[in-house]
Amino acid sequence: MKKILVDIAQLTPAHRAAISEAAARRGFAAVFCESREQALAEAADAEIIFGPDVALPGAAPRLKWLCVPSAGAEAYLSPEIYASPEAVLTNSSGAYGVTIAEHIVMAALELMRRQLDYDKIVAGRGWRRDLPIRSLRGSRIALLGAGDIGRTAARRLRGFEPASITGVNRSGKNPGEFDRVLPVSRLDEALPETDLLVMSLPGTPETAGIMDARRLALLPEDTYLVNVGRGSAVDEAALAAMLRDGRLAGAALDVFETEPLPPDSPLWDCPRLLITPHVAGNMTLGYTVDRIVEMFLEDFDNYCDGRPLRRRVDRNKGY
Repeated sequence: MKKILVDIAQLTPAHRAAISEAAARRGFAAVFCESREQALAEAADAEIIFGPDVALPGAAPRLKWLCVPSAGAEAYLSPEIYASPEAVLTNSSGAYGVTIAEHIVMAALELMRRQLDYDKIVAGRGWRRDLPIRSLRGSRIALLGAGDIGRTAARRLRGFEPASITGVNRSGKNPGEFDRVLPVSRLDEALPETDLLVMSLPGTPETAGIMDARRLALLPEDTYLVNVGRGSAVDEAALAAMLRDGRLAGAALDVFETEPLPPDSPLWDCPRLLITPHVAGNMTLGYTVDRIVEMFLEDFDNYCDGRPLRRRVDRNKGY
């Protein structure tokens, strides 16, 4: 019998049952692995792998489809990691919009309502109520990245009555959630008109260093920056220098060039910086895991029926 190797620790019994039943209907056996050693052994005759371990494709000479439960797929692009290089790669883009959009709203409100400062005041048993705060209402918001995460965030942010919501993507086409969408070639035009910049870019050669020192300097001094995409997209040293010099109102980083963030990183004590340990889009929200499983099962039907897989990754583009 053909095998689906499933190696995702966050699955509930209900998820496992749904995958097992779908597999059986199509003549597959779903094998759920409880350890890396078991997964590597089971990979030897697996036709489908559903899991994040980058070592598994190299142990699967019969692999035809690798489905990873992450939205980012850059770790799985190289043919060298596959024992079967012709295997199709899909990701789980579309599952993380809700959790990351909520993180974006949380981070923006913490920054604009001075929660970092109030945390310090309260930690010292102080009692102040007079710090000037800002509002999302009337703010000019720019979302660098207008995919599922950017669109979901735009819908959430719309309820706060911002002055405008601008999307920035490769094509410049507006999927509908934005007041306007600019192509990346016009990013410099959007930055000076931004009060809140949200970045949700994938990790590709084109996005690496996109917010360098020159572009960061185009932002007004009272701008807030939130990055939930890839740490490689921001010049961390330039950002930290601007925060220390008061040339940005604040920033929230969930992703970093090096992860975990090294203990000696100067970012740890950088003023007006909210640090979270890459938790905006992980699998700790039950809804996210539900969607990952639903999307896998949808594409599993496509796979069995010979239809194109909806979430196939373009290895040239990286997403």
